[in-house]
Amino acid sequence: MDASLLHANAKKMVAPGKGLLAADESTASCEKRFAAVGVPCTEETRRAYRELIVVAPGIEEYVSGIIFYDETIRQSTKDGKRFPDVLLEKGMLPGIKVDTGAKDLALHAGEKITEGLDGLRERLAEYKTFGAAFAKWRAVITIGEGVPSEACIDANAEAMARYAALCQEADIVPIVEPEVLIDGDHSLEQCYQATLAIHKKLFEKLAEEGVHLEGAILKSSMVIAGTQAAKQSSVHEVAEATVRCLKENAPADLAGIVFLSGGQGDEQATAHLDAMNKTGALPWPLTFSYSRAIQNPVLKIWAADTHANTEKAQAALLFRAKMNSLAALGKYASEMESERPY
Repeated sequence: MDASLLHANAKKMVAPGKGLLAADESTASCEKRFAAVGVPCTEETRRAYRELIVVAPGIEEYVSGIIFYDETIRQSTKDGKRFPDVLLEKGMLPGIKVDTGAKDLALHAGEKITEGLDGLRERLAEYKTFGAAFAKWRAVITIGEGVPSEACIDANAEAMARYAALCQEADIVPIVEPEVLIDGDHSLEQCYQATLAIHKKLFEKLAEEGVHLEGAILKSSMVIAGTQAAKQSSVHEVAEATVRCLKENAPADLAGIVFLSGGQGDEQATAHLDAMNKTGALPWPLTFSYSRAIQNPVLKIWAADTHANTEKAQAALLFRAKMNSLAALGKYASEMESERPY
């Protein structure tokens, strides 16, 4: 393990005013998103859509790296240049999603365990040859009656820690993502307790595995009431609860924390990130690792005319990336949204 390389790359991933773009949708996820906007989901349409993101002029000003899917990291531009090489030339880092998805947790109805540890060492070695500098593993935590269970929390934390150790063995920065789902009618306090529990167990397991935290990133969901909750959370409440939760468990030597949007609205996710960065000095950088909260307008614009709308879609991409860049610095204001080019 090259600790200095891991530390340098992790620091670059959360550099001031920069965040990550998650473009790691599986083929099944792409099919759903493309179907929603009326675009056939083929290998070529997926490649063309991802190309407009990868080659967008100026994206490197706001985005430090892009998380790819297995198919995506192997794809190239229409001119034959591999996507990871395009990023590296822009000074960005290629990343790769390596888990194989969340499956039903045996004997625990309604709960999931993320799989993908079998053969991971060999897959990481291959992704390294493509230029991958970091990886991502997502666990799924549901809030409901009697859940999350201790068994679910323990199993997912153990898997994430083992994955993280294998990543660092290969000199790849691990992103550990314990996503507490926003679906449901749970309160902000219930979300706080579930997030607290999974974070506590995760950092215990990471320590047991000897994971070097200065070369690791936490991808966290925000502490927020469920979408069907009677009382919805204000921006201030989300920011305060999320920062308080992180301070309780996230070690100060962790390289950084990036957030998933997890079903929030585009502007909502930006406002929450901004509010967190306005709470005062923090031990670690807080930035974004959004997918839909950046790509929603991009996909809609491109889908309207996949041949003619590339530049308009890229303008929308850069605008949303810029808004989140400002939020990562605590310099965003909702009035800025009036400047959007879509």
